[in-house]
Amino acid sequence: MPRILIRFVRLVEAVNYAVGRFAMYMLFVLAGVLLWSIVGKALGQPPLWTQEMAQFAMVGYFVLGGAYSLQLGSNVRMDLLYGRWSPRSQAAVDAVTVFAMIFFLGVILWGGIESTIYSFEVGERSRSVWRPYMAPIKIVICIGVILMILQSLAFLIRDLARLRGEDI
Repeated sequence: MPRILIRFVRLVEAVNYAVGRFAMYMLFVLAGVLLWSIVGKALGQPPLWTQEMAQFAMVGYFVLGGAYSLQLGSNVRMDLLYGRWSPRSQAAVDAVTVFAMIFFLGVILWGGIESTIYSFEVGERSRSVWRPYMAPIKIVICIGVILMILQSLAFLIRDLARLRGEDI
């Protein structure tokens, strides 16, 4: 494989590893927000922002950790026949099916970008009492989808290398 593709795979996987490890700590943010909500309710002053902030933290955790989850192979896979195949056969099937994943993520990214642009144009805010701007969380979603697309491309390059008898 050309060196530039090997560097691309290593760079994408290093970035996704770092972002995924960071995203794991979003659970602590989520726990802190929920704890604050519990304390506030116990004191008779329930904060208006905690439910929505908890949702935003969960979205950040889920979306930013998506590419890391793919990288670790934590995604669900139908293993009825796949597990019995040779690594080369698995790579051939993966090299074909990864295009479905890239297409799906591309459609999500397209919709996400359009929705983010709309949020900026109209100053979209949540309909809750807190009324936070929606653009920041939509940007996070788009970044997470981009990272998953890049990880999918890294998978494709790895599979093509495996088909050529090389290992990245």
